[in-house]
Amino acid sequence: MPTGSLTGQVALVTGAGRGIGREIAIGLAAEGMAVGLVGRTHETLTDTLKECVRHGARGVAVTADVTRPGSVREAVRLVERDLGPVDLLVNNAGWIDRAEVPLWETDVTQWWQVVEVNLRGPYNLLRCVLPGMVRRRRGRVVNLNSGFALRPDGHYTAYATSKGALLKLSDNLADSLAEHQVVILDISPGAVATDMTAGMPMFRDTKTWGSIPYMVAVIVDAARGRFDALHGRFLHAGRDDLEELVRRAEEIRAADARTLRLRPYGPDDPMA
Repeated sequence: MPTGSLTGQVALVTGAGRGIGREIAIGLAAEGMAVGLVGRTHETLTDTLKECVRHGARGVAVTADVTRPGSVREAVRLVERDLGPVDLLVNNAGWIDRAEVPLWETDVTQWWQVVEVNLRGPYNLLRCVLPGMVRRRRGRVVNLNSGFALRPDGHYTAYATSKGALLKLSDNLADSLAEHQVVILDISPGAVATDMTAGMPMFRDTKTWGSIPYMVAVIVDAARGRFDALHGRFLHAGRDDLEELVRRAEEIRAADARTLRLRPYGPDDPMA
């Protein structure tokens, strides 16, 4: 049940017009958070905003293309003007390869668009939001990632490559952000039923999907600080025992686990 535990805080959620992004925004609003909704389609953003307002939350809907730095700068400016400084950034906007084909059969333009949305988009948001968080010495970032970041997939090469790069970006940021009390996490929802996954051939026969409400609860907990001890790490909400990960956070940090690392070639590999 909603507790209002996030009242007084501000979230910025990209891809908030539909799917997981919409549900995350509504879930945060139900906890009292003011929500800045960013996406490409005004109508769907407005629908999400209406749901957030029904929970008594303040909100603003801003259309923007996350791949364009100027568009993102203006969106962040409007959100902070109307709601205040961003406490939580949720990088949710994402695209998938249009066809399940090997790289040499992909559409060149669409392949690169996927990488731009999934990697350049989060970069643009981070570049605009982090200076304020660093200056205030507080803030949290959640990047919606995927199990594709950690396993090869020859048929969704743009998506898998971009998600792996996003995970590495978070890893590269983690130490410098820790100095300023800013937390970054990559969280995978697993396979949940959305417009995007419904169009993926690999999920055509899937009968059991992950729970979107559970993923929303995980993001709400992240906003509360439940996973701060796992700063810079990858969490798979669809598979992990998150309570166990929190309990073992010190051990995970000591082992430098839950990050993207080169795999040693063999026992004599100098990188081992």
